[in-house]
Amino acid sequence: MSAQKEIVIVGGGVIGLCSAYYLSKAGHKITIIDKSDMLSSCSIGNAGMIVPSHFIPLAAPGMIAQGIKWMFSSESPFYVKPRLNFDLASWGLKFYKAANTAKVEQAMPALRDISLLSRRLFDDLSNDQDLAFSFEGKGLVMLCKSEQTLEEETHVAHQANELGIKAIVLNREEVWQKEPDLKPDVIGGVFFPGDAHCYPNAFVQSLLVSVQKQGVKIIRNTEVKGFTTTKDKIDAVITDSEHIRADEIIVAGGSWSSQMVKTLGLSIPIQAGKGYSITLDQPSVNLNYPSILCEARVAMTPMAGKLRVGGTMEISGINSDINLKRVAGIIKSVPEYFPTMSLQMPKTEQIWSGLRPCSPDGLPYIGKSRKYKNLIVATGHAMMGLSLAPATGVIVQELIDGNKPSVNIDLFSPDRYN
Repeated sequence: MSAQKEIVIVGGGVIGLCSAYYLSKAGHKITIIDKSDMLSSCSIGNAGMIVPSHFIPLAAPGMIAQGIKWMFSSESPFYVKPRLNFDLASWGLKFYKAANTAKVEQAMPALRDISLLSRRLFDDLSNDQDLAFSFEGKGLVMLCKSEQTLEEETHVAHQANELGIKAIVLNREEVWQKEPDLKPDVIGGVFFPGDAHCYPNAFVQSLLVSVQKQGVKIIRNTEVKGFTTTKDKIDAVITDSEHIRADEIIVAGGSWSSQMVKTLGLSIPIQAGKGYSITLDQPSVNLNYPSILCEARVAMTPMAGKLRVGGTMEISGINSDINLKRVAGIIKSVPEYFPTMSLQMPKTEQIWSGLRPCSPDGLPYIGKSRKYKNLIVATGHAMMGLSLAPATGVIVQELIDGNKPSVNIDLFSPDRYN
């Protein structure tokens, strides 16, 4: 075991909590600072999917053309709110430069490796007596209504198999065998047997309880205002009420990370991608398998007897506004795939929304800063925060202890835009 260090983690979402979990087990003294009560983070209301199948980054060829088409529909799964904003324009230009075949092919093995590491770690976590989060390694079904979409997903399946991620193309009857009670109205799909899912509310809550048992100090409802530095080192984290000294600082503040590190003269481009979900506590009929409705870009996950339905990627700045037209698009898509399943438009207070931190190239930021020798950044996971959280936590612990990371993180460098 390495020498004990005083570590401050800025951000108490699933990335910060997983980092605290592994660091505290390695013998370090941890303080987490979060600006919220830690009951409503982006980690709580997501689809709960653990998805090595998602090895293609968001910035992929064709995404820009598709995104422009979606821009003109109020209920589409993707929307960028037009506004005069330098950060948004700069992020958009970087996204455009990243959305090419060469960069995507370079990114796929890196995403595969960190995803498979995380998937293995979830198996380990599910055996931790302190953690109970309804983990199931059943796989994931991608459902396709059109020939074109099935062709595209079949191509992804071939890429997956070449990368060592098992994928099975299904015809309609084989999809029906997966969901005999619902008989989805699709022409086929792709099954990824290596994927898994959990109940993220329970995962985050049990992580929180576990790290507190290990002695992690939690400071809630406290905003980080800046940092004090000496040359190439951060000395302390500044909050409204105190300066908190630390040997190592980890920035895991999700969509707020970009603004946070600007005070340090660092550029970590992030746009907040808002997603929505609703959770049916007692669905009259439930899915056997987590599913993604491909054309609609909607995720449906059975979890702990409930059914969660979520989707959209709305780039509209950091705010908590709920766009009911986007939610209506999610609700309307469900019976198009499951004709016997009719969802009612929920009341506004039943709708969860969260801000996913999106980097322009679709890759997370995980690594040490070149400018400050005791700063580690762990953010920018977009829709993969829950899925990649255990691997990110282990990598952070390895970096703190001076060990070689379990997977190659060169492409995830937080300095790539500095």
